[in-house]
Amino acid sequence: MREKWGHALLVLGLVASFDVPTRGDERTADGKAIPLFNGKDLSGWTIFLRHQDKSDPRSDPKGVLKVEDGIIHISGEEFGGLTTKDEFEDYRLLVEFKWGEKRWPPREKVVRDSGILLHCVGPDKVWTKSIECQIQEHDCGDFWLVDGTSIIVDGKLEKRYRRKSKDAEKPTGEWNTIEVVCDGDKITNIVNGVVVNEGTMASVTKGRILLQSEGAEVYYRKVELTPLKK
Repeated sequence: MREKWGHALLVLGLVASFDVPTRGDERTADGKAIPLFNGKDLSGWTIFLRHQDKSDPRSDPKGVLKVEDGIIHISGEEFGGLTTKDEFEDYRLLVEFKWGEKRWPPREKVVRDSGILLHCVGPDKVWTKSIECQIQEHDCGDFWLVDGTSIIVDGKLEKRYRRKSKDAEKPTGEWNTIEVVCDGDKITNIVNGVVVNEGTMASVTKGRILLQSEGAEVYYRKVELTPLKK
């Protein structure tokens, strides 16, 4: 009898283990990925760049933000970025990126920097109100709380910054996969398959998505979004 009960408990344990949410998300994606980048041009995105001459921020005479060989090439020469025209909520975002060689003042001698701004609300600017999944050398997956946003991590209310729990970034120059799961007021940052940051009670839960230009050359070859099941 003891052996039978032991076997039954083992089976139940195995079954239960398959019901545990994977990689930090509580709801699964419905399998219908939406490409936010079509591989040809910047359709579906808006440009905002802070020009030194104060000219139209919607213009890009230097080609800071462009598509080359099916890849988004962000030179980083001017601060700003690409923002989706549409708003999104409750999704898994998958982005593939790698660093280029160029760096620009005032960050030409520091770590390369970019970022994915989630739930952007309000007017476009260099740092639109949002919650950022940091894309920075050795700091991928950090949370930055931009322009008054907040999130709770490990029971602590964060209003500025929360460092990732571990470094899962590949060496500079190699392609990395960043996944961000936005499930209601919960945000989970996943770097190359490793959960590195997770927060709840996010103060914003819906908005546009922004890819930053922030002083470093960076490439994005895949940007896709999969809605979560209701």
